[in-house]
Amino acid sequence: MQYAQSGQANEILQFIIDSGKIDIKDVQNSMEAMRRKELLEKHPYKIWQGKDGKWYTYLPDDKKGRILKKRTSQKDIEDDVIRYLKAEMENPTITEVFHEWNDRRIELKQISKAAYLRYKQVFNRHYSSFGNNRIKTVAAEAFQEFLEEEAAEELTAKAFSLLKTVTRGLLKRAKRRKLISFNVEELLQELDTSEMNFKKIVKEDYEEVFSNEEMPVMIDYLKDNLDAKNIGILLMFATGIRVGELVALKHDVFEGNTFKIRRTETRFLGENGRYVYDVKEFPKSEAGLRTVIIPKDYEWLCAKIRLLNPFGEYIFTDKNGKRLTTNCIRRRQERNCTKLGIYKKSPHKIRKTYGSILLDHNVDNRMIIEQMGHTDIACTENHYHRNRRSIDAKSQILSNIPELQVK
Repeated sequence: MQYAQSGQANEILQFIIDSGKIDIKDVQNSMEAMRRKELLEKHPYKIWQGKDGKWYTYLPDDKKGRILKKRTSQKDIEDDVIRYLKAEMENPTITEVFHEWNDRRIELKQISKAAYLRYKQVFNRHYSSFGNNRIKTVAAEAFQEFLEEEAAEELTAKAFSLLKTVTRGLLKRAKRRKLISFNVEELLQELDTSEMNFKKIVKEDYEEVFSNEEMPVMIDYLKDNLDAKNIGILLMFATGIRVGELVALKHDVFEGNTFKIRRTETRFLGENGRYVYDVKEFPKSEAGLRTVIIPKDYEWLCAKIRLLNPFGEYIFTDKNGKRLTTNCIRRRQERNCTKLGIYKKSPHKIRKTYGSILLDHNVDNRMIIEQMGHTDIACTENHYHRNRRSIDAKSQILSNIPELQVK
């Protein structure tokens, strides 16, 4: 039906043109005038006529900042401006292409606001100077050398991977616009980083997890000082959920000694330049959609949770009923550690402690990944498993090995 209507409209338009009702040249001239007006509205400087009758304006200049232009007529000066703006559009800077790519992805809802902010931060960190280059003037080899030089600046493998993601995205956008002709994937595959020693951040076990001695001390303190924040921290110790999942919990996800993870907090930069903490209706990953089991010795927490903001939307709120953010829980956790003389550990370290406990007790792999919200056991084993025993405990284990005893 739509196609039929469109065909009829075209036939009617053609009939009007053929009958002389509309002059096609007039239409073309009107469209050209509209295009000129749209371009001139993008010009950052005013156009004015001087006392000498000449017409003036400024044009941006990469070296001088701006240069003064003078012409005998308004049309001539406007033509200069339009030529400059068209050239700019045909050869934008790397920075302009990046923002075009990143903005388009957020508009199409291909990425979250948090990812949008993260890519922006990565770009600004690495491309602050190189990004000013016009993209058509930068060869593939120059991009390769730039990335290799950035990789040499003591980046972690993860940080370099993010930089490549941003670079791949903006270059593919440039390729789609026919601003570049080289193969983007070949450029990235040919990077000389195979022998690169990426910066490795080494952290001791005591920095990453609560030890067998620390955990009971922390649990007892939380139980003796119950409020919304400490109840939330206790729930993390008992279930290993992410702090973003904790602060997004609602009463309707609890049933008996289980609760469902369906949401998580997200953070992005607002229009006023400040961070906005919001809740998205999906966890960190598809594996994050899960039902978490609360151990029997912690089931009493459910009764406490039901009393928290019982008529409100979110469970964990402040005295004014405003939802607690991950930052609120993080600050409380750090203060708790300071009070107890324990090395400061973030809420994520509670999650690592929980994962280590499950692995230490040889819990079924399937159950571990379901509780943790991981895609496979390798993720838990490689990134979460830490030794929670003290030096004295380790020494005692070694001392009890017959082959290590002196007779």
